[in-house]
Amino acid sequence: MPPSDLRQAPTEGDGEPRQGQDTLQGQEPQDEPVSAGRDRWRARFEAARTRDADFTTISGVEAEPVYGPDDGAVVPGFERIGWPGEYPFTRGLYPTGYRGKPWTIRQFAGFGNARQTNERYKLILAGGGTGLSVAFDMPTLMGRDSDDPRSLGEVGHCGVAVDSAADMDVLFDGIPLGDVTTSMTISGPAAPIFCMWVVAAERQGVTHGNLDGTLQTDIFKEYIAQKEWLFPPEPHLRLIADLIEWCAVEIPRYKPLSVSGYHIREAGSTAAQELAFTLADGFAYVELARSRGLDVDVVAPGLSFFFDAHIDFFEEIAKFRAARRIWARWMRNVYGARTERAQWLRFHTQTAGVSLTAQQPDNNVVRTAIEALAAVLGGTNSLHTNALDEVLALPSERAARIAIRTQQVIADETGVGNVMDPLGGSWYVEALTDEVERQAEAIFERIREMGGDGTMLGGVLRGIENGWFTGEIAEAAFAYQQALEKGMKKIVGVNTAVERDDNELEILRISAEVEREQCKVLADRRAGRDDGRLRAALAAVAEVAKGDDNLIPPMLEAVRAEATLGEICGTLRDLWGEWTEAPRF
Repeated sequence: MPPSDLRQAPTEGDGEPRQGQDTLQGQEPQDEPVSAGRDRWRARFEAARTRDADFTTISGVEAEPVYGPDDGAVVPGFERIGWPGEYPFTRGLYPTGYRGKPWTIRQFAGFGNARQTNERYKLILAGGGTGLSVAFDMPTLMGRDSDDPRSLGEVGHCGVAVDSAADMDVLFDGIPLGDVTTSMTISGPAAPIFCMWVVAAERQGVTHGNLDGTLQTDIFKEYIAQKEWLFPPEPHLRLIADLIEWCAVEIPRYKPLSVSGYHIREAGSTAAQELAFTLADGFAYVELARSRGLDVDVVAPGLSFFFDAHIDFFEEIAKFRAARRIWARWMRNVYGARTERAQWLRFHTQTAGVSLTAQQPDNNVVRTAIEALAAVLGGTNSLHTNALDEVLALPSERAARIAIRTQQVIADETGVGNVMDPLGGSWYVEALTDEVERQAEAIFERIREMGGDGTMLGGVLRGIENGWFTGEIAEAAFAYQQALEKGMKKIVGVNTAVERDDNELEILRISAEVEREQCKVLADRRAGRDDGRLRAALAAVAEVAKGDDNLIPPMLEAVRAEATLGEICGTLRDLWGEWTEAPRF
């Protein structure tokens, strides 16, 4: 698919409600009358759809949709805060906030085989979940089949085992893929896994244009923090660019690249580092797409982000607000984005796994609720709440239900969604938002300098190559650990309020039988394939991989021929080789 096909690709339908005009309404002048901005917001609010719901307090007090300075006030710098639904989007992307559409309750789940996980998905949807997020096991994350010798003992343990499109069929059996948005957390083998999901949808009779969801794909965060890659950086970037190209034309609603800060934060970074490294990766991907000749206004709406909601309540809220503002400004001023959708930073949030404790695990329910509330007050578009037992094992059914109910209590009982950006204008929150932004901008400058060519892409690649990102995260993690050990920072049940807890949790355990059965089923599927069609399809993948054509079409054909994940990734490994991180001392 040549890049020229994409320059005119449609930008409509990114899975969010259409509210207001897609093109910018003009930029706010500095120190404009408050009334002018309020009137502009009011017009867009009244033109948009809102939910039929009660927006009063328990005592019956009517809540205004948004609050701001008095009309006669002059607030220097207020254009950096602004109004919901307009540049720089500090206060949210939509003029209606959660009055228009609540955040998506998207619980991350996957364990054992596809049938077991399918049952959990149906439980999540029946219990109030509004989107699905797939967790894959380690062999799948590393592009290995379940019967690969390296997979021994790992099948189904940290997520669901997916070897072929047949597993994807079972995973979503009875779940219409045209009606449910699906997020898939996988990076190295993201392209073939995506193809399996598309083929599963085809077999359900769902056309490509009706599919919606996100694919993590983000390989930079693997080199920076997670350490799950298959190839050297350049081939991975080629696959990402191919996905962006193909989806822009075939599935314009789909977000083929979710740029992840979550794993960076879980590795030990500060909030500002998480924000800066993540957005720097996002800018680098935009530069990658532009190097293919793609229009930023086509590419940028296909990007989404994934952040950690940690336990420092106000810092996290400030981080989310600063992220939207920074992204909008850079997309407009640096990369020339002309539409609102290209300037929107849409993000999913997961509560902090690293904040969960094995000691007094019931406390984790409280931690998760606080972190989820910070995500909501920061304007997240979708949210996963961790289960109390995830520090020990995959979530049990009971723990998963409590996690969903946590979101539902926040959404239905607290009233926090009645008002857009209710903390906007708080002296502390605004000062903290500015400070997180200042720290992030300093990091951006350092990354661009590091590359030597002034680009973010060059800087990110150089920082990966020389271990700079890893070193910065390690130093931040060490500093925090020192603060814990000195008692300067507290964790209840760990270094304060310590007491014996004899209540053992009933945790989910994955039987070794899961692996044996998965390998048997895989062998049976291999025996029933058309070998000629399979060999031809894999040969086509190899041939295209040697050139510059888009790899997604031949990969789809290989998946339709029931090629396994290991066979597709093995074909590419033979051509591209593997990558080993250089030691850094």
